[in-house]
Amino acid sequence: MPYSKDYHLTKNAKPAIRAYLGGSFDPVHNGHLQMALYVYQSLLPIAEQQQHELQVSLLPNARSPFKADSTDPKHRLAMLKLAIKNTPLQINELELWQTPPVYTIDSVKTLRARYPHDDLIFIMGMDSAQSLDKWKDGLTLTDHVNLWVFNRLSIGENTPINNDTNADTDKKLVNTDLIASNPSALQSQLPVSLQHFITDSATDLVAPALKSLTASSNLKNAAQGRIYIDPRPVAAISSTQVRQQLRKQGSQNATLQPINAIINPTVPNSFAKWLNPAVYQYIIDHQLYSAAQFR
Repeated sequence: MPYSKDYHLTKNAKPAIRAYLGGSFDPVHNGHLQMALYVYQSLLPIAEQQQHELQVSLLPNARSPFKADSTDPKHRLAMLKLAIKNTPLQINELELWQTPPVYTIDSVKTLRARYPHDDLIFIMGMDSAQSLDKWKDGLTLTDHVNLWVFNRLSIGENTPINNDTNADTDKKLVNTDLIASNPSALQSQLPVSLQHFITDSATDLVAPALKSLTASSNLKNAAQGRIYIDPRPVAAISSTQVRQQLRKQGSQNATLQPINAIINPTVPNSFAKWLNPAVYQYIIDHQLYSAAQFR
């Protein structure tokens, strides 16, 4: 089984801050990259100050046995490699090659056992966080890792997504007016049993803050996680939405538009906002998300 390049254990290993964004990445899109890079940029000065290594990794999940059109892991991995090129992001293949179903709680336990002394952060959208009570042992994730939660808001058609800057969603998104008028209302969307783990600062997700908080009756152990809700809006894009648009275009035009059509479009093109051009070219080259893929 292949392992990510963040898998290394030595007695003298440098302490690390490790953050993971999970998802199918089918395909990986700019919303995924935006969240991961926001986290990297926020944690970098903290890691440098503490002289800790920083790794922010995309964690693709196993192929679903319940989806006939689930894209082969080798294609999803190839697209991820293209998407993170020239970024500081990494890929962790922990789940990718396992036999489904693979549950997040099992993955975070594995990561905690692998890196018992490092700061571990699991990144997700609020749409996922508010449904943790429906996940397998979802309410116990913070027994092992910290959570960094993004409020995935709708961004206007002309709002750029910075490529130098988790899980797919078709669920409801948080109302932007609600956040502007009452930020605490966003916190209340988490399951009640998790709300007392919320912190106002991302710095509370790393070791010095955790050590000072272990005396709290709310924290079960030194690895007990905190939850940070990032107020920055990120693009409300879902991989399902991207796939639907790719199939729609393919059915209308027989073939997808060439790469130049999204890099320098003469008319607005959603793929220019959603996808890294190299990922889009890979989709064209391999006829992904079209009827031809499954012939």
